[in-house]
Amino acid sequence: MPPKPKILIVDDKRENLVALEVVLKGLDVEFVRALSGNEALGLTLKHEFAIGIIDVQMPDMDGFETVELIHNDPSIKYFPVIFVSAIYKEEQYILKGIETGAVDFISKPIVPAILQGKVRVFLDLYNQKKLLEVTNKELVIAKEKAEKKDLLKSLFLATMSHEIRTPMNGIIGVSELLKQTSLTQEQIDLVNIMSVSGNNLLLIINDILDISKIEAGQIKLENIVFDIHKVASETISLLEVKASDLENKLYLNIDKSVPQMVVGDPMRLKQVLLNLANNAVKFTKKGSITININQLKEIRNKHQIKFEVIDTGIGIPEEDMGKLFKLFSQVNQTTQREYGGTGLGLAISKNLVELMDGQIGVKSEPNVGSTFWFKVLFDKQEKEEPSKQEILQDKKNNAAAFNVLLVEDNLINQKVASAIIKQLGHNVSVANNGKIGVDMNKSNSYDLILMDIQMPVMDGFTAVKEIREWEHDERKQPVYIIALTANALKEDKEKCFEVGMNDFLAKPFKIKDIQDAISRM
Repeated sequence: MPPKPKILIVDDKRENLVALEVVLKGLDVEFVRALSGNEALGLTLKHEFAIGIIDVQMPDMDGFETVELIHNDPSIKYFPVIFVSAIYKEEQYILKGIETGAVDFISKPIVPAILQGKVRVFLDLYNQKKLLEVTNKELVIAKEKAEKKDLLKSLFLATMSHEIRTPMNGIIGVSELLKQTSLTQEQIDLVNIMSVSGNNLLLIINDILDISKIEAGQIKLENIVFDIHKVASETISLLEVKASDLENKLYLNIDKSVPQMVVGDPMRLKQVLLNLANNAVKFTKKGSITININQLKEIRNKHQIKFEVIDTGIGIPEEDMGKLFKLFSQVNQTTQREYGGTGLGLAISKNLVELMDGQIGVKSEPNVGSTFWFKVLFDKQEKEEPSKQEILQDKKNNAAAFNVLLVEDNLINQKVASAIIKQLGHNVSVANNGKIGVDMNKSNSYDLILMDIQMPVMDGFTAVKEIREWEHDERKQPVYIIALTANALKEDKEKCFEVGMNDFLAKPFKIKDIQDAISRM
């Protein structure tokens, strides 16, 4: 039970103090008495008062001086005081009392109902203030608990992501390498099953990480110049094999009003477009999927672009529309059993579109098809810049082979990455941890270092710092370093660049991923 609010009553005559308590006896409060201004000052340092009722005329220090000194303390600057006086009734004294910070001035003899009414007002304010303080304290505690919970969840997901991605790298990497060898048709079918299953599992892992980051408010969009036409074309190319298997036709229509280059986040745009287009392909057989892109208008010096993904698939019943765009939501159990999926893709897409100042929606008719659409805002390109050119072409075809140092402690990943690097035509040396990698780099000349992050003895971050410091001290040309890690969170990527890495490649990786990373050197 909370303590009763305290009222400070100050008068140099005890009988007046008793009289005040009698007048206010109906209030559920605790009275604290003071017989002088000095005693009142001391009490304000020991207690928290809801209100003070202070006599004006007192020896040594009158009520005016007392209140002025009380209000000099910042912590009780706004402590409410009601002055009472049997002598000072003129307007000038009332004004002086208000100037010292009093909230009211009552002349004796006191009318009980008036004093009770005034005191009740400030008691209510005090109680509301205390209730608000308790509520705020509870909110702070709840916020801290939520933040701690989010942090623990993020750490758990980051750890699990790393632990899952490491063996996944071996599975996907080996299946990629096996495809490059001579296999029977039965073996090819088995390798394809392994590859598809591995990639599907990787998509689920990525979706769960994205949902976690969205819920924690950790997703920050990039703001770079990119080619919308290229993003759309790449999306179509990624779906060609799957569409062909289902005997679907893919079409891409980009209106001439759509600018080539805009400023925004190309990776997240592709993610949304790919989610919607992938669903369209999945739920359509022997039909067509069309992506339409149009510019609607310009808003506040921004391009508003509308994307439509139109399919001739199974469609969605009206009563099931409300289930879309919700976490882990499928239209019905039959759909989930037949087509699979986690129900995360549309929920992630909705969140990403809203982060891009956009809206998303759908119209559909069962057995006719669906049209998923979204419109987002992109900043205008401030000045015309040429499209990004490749600085170097395929190093395998245009130069002598690279000398590559692979710093990796996992034996399976060593074999997979080494095989891929050799297949691309480059030489590879292996270091089992960061310390060995640092030492090998000092005594050999490497064109490229692929650096894992989590390793015994010395991790990748520390190793890169030491390499960059050594290069600075020895005035060496900096070696190109690519992070090759199962730590796939955005903050991991940012830390890689902070310590001096040049690029970032998340496990599991494919041959093309390493090839593309090398081409960006």
